[in-house]
Amino acid sequence: MTTYGTIPTSSASSAPANLEFISRAKERIKSGLAERRPWKLMLDIRSLRLPSSFPDALSRVRTNLSFFRTNYAMVFLFILFLSLLWHPISLIVFIVMMAAWLFLYFLRDEPLAVFGRTIDDRVVLAVMSVLTIVFLLLTHATVNILVAILIGAVVVVLHAAMRKTDDLSADEEAAGTRGLMGSVGSPSS
Repeated sequence: MTTYGTIPTSSASSAPANLEFISRAKERIKSGLAERRPWKLMLDIRSLRLPSSFPDALSRVRTNLSFFRTNYAMVFLFILFLSLLWHPISLIVFIVMMAAWLFLYFLRDEPLAVFGRTIDDRVVLAVMSVLTIVFLLLTHATVNILVAILIGAVVVVLHAAMRKTDDLSADEEAAGTRGLMGSVGSPSS
């Protein structure tokens, strides 16, 4: 008996599992990007003013870093990406680390748990930042990376200090005063 032209059933049963994985990934990407604040709100020219005092600038930085944290992370990582365009090995490491960032920080829909313990988002942010920098420094693009980190930090802090917080709604501003990462286990709160 010949079976030419038949499709094995084992691969047919794995196809729905692959499609389910892809649809779940799409949903996670959509929900992760939903956490990002609108760029129009972040880059509104009318909301940029010099702070009246140093404590006012610190307050603005705290509130804006919390409110626009996903946007600021994207800006920072984009600046780092641009600095690595002339270092292909570093760029490959960066892309691998970006995938890790996406799955471990940006696109999670539930708290990260390791050995049955819930890990705070601030810890995930700190560990992923340190690992990204260390792995990139091992690729011998140290000057580019350090300059990009410095430029990214200056851009983010300058914008956070210059952007007024008056137009942020009261409940969102209150969420911003809880700290850089909000509540434990939920990047969006």
